[in-house]
Amino acid sequence: MYRAIAANKRNTVFIIIFFILLIGALGFAAQLFVGGGWGITIGTLIGAGIYTVIQYFAASGQALAISGAMEIQKSDNPRLFRIVENLAITTGMPMPKVYIIRDDAPNAFATGRDPQHAVVAATSGLLAIMDDAELEGVMAHELGHVQNYDIRVSTLVFGLVVAVGFIADIFLRLSFFGGGNRNGNGGGGANPVVLILGIVAFLLAPLVAAVVQAAVSRQREYLADATGALTTRHPDALASALEKLGAYGRPVRRQNSSMAHLWIADPNKPGFIDKLFSTHPPLAERVQRLQQIGRSF
Repeated sequence: MYRAIAANKRNTVFIIIFFILLIGALGFAAQLFVGGGWGITIGTLIGAGIYTVIQYFAASGQALAISGAMEIQKSDNPRLFRIVENLAITTGMPMPKVYIIRDDAPNAFATGRDPQHAVVAATSGLLAIMDDAELEGVMAHELGHVQNYDIRVSTLVFGLVVAVGFIADIFLRLSFFGGGNRNGNGGGGANPVVLILGIVAFLLAPLVAAVVQAAVSRQREYLADATGALTTRHPDALASALEKLGAYGRPVRRQNSSMAHLWIADPNKPGFIDKLFSTHPPLAERVQRLQQIGRSF
């Protein structure tokens, strides 16, 4: 598990480098299209970096506000609070803040850029259908995300994906309505080949970024399942919880795409196209993996 955590940290560096190169390529394509020297590329990288840093520090508060989560103390819900408290002691983590979301849809999420700033939240619907062992498995999964620094990675990746989409949208609009540097003075707007390549790049970049984000998020769900199972030594309980989420799941009322990757189960009911970019692996596959872990204990 420690090797997996170390690999997560290394992969974070590689992912950030990939997105820097992707954003730089978008800036360079715009530079070729409209001219103006290296200022566009450098400005694009700086702007994307500033946005990502802001998102990195603001993401937790945004997720809690979007979901309508309310912080609780032990006296408010002793069952949930004690389960989280015991898991924190078991893993040696600082006690995270605990929130409840008044929503009948069973679900949960964790957020926070590191264990010192961790938050876990569960819906009232989750508390209603899970027994204690299943609830412990779900919370161990969420704390596993924090242990493995998944939240940090997901937050950075999400910020970079949004930046890529925003930059591509601006440049695509400029390519259609601005017309590039049509007089040919230092720009590529007069070159139809550059125009076509630029438009293709602006269209494909957000798709590539979304695919990378989905792949990263799916792998981290599997790792958090394994971490939770090893923490509780009861993988069958988490498998049972996931089966209940599949059977009783419904869309969460207060959520949007910006935090979909945080939940233990997809908070939407995606269609076929949405599944191609899903940040969650199929619940059946997750259950199967947990059952295999259970047989090895």
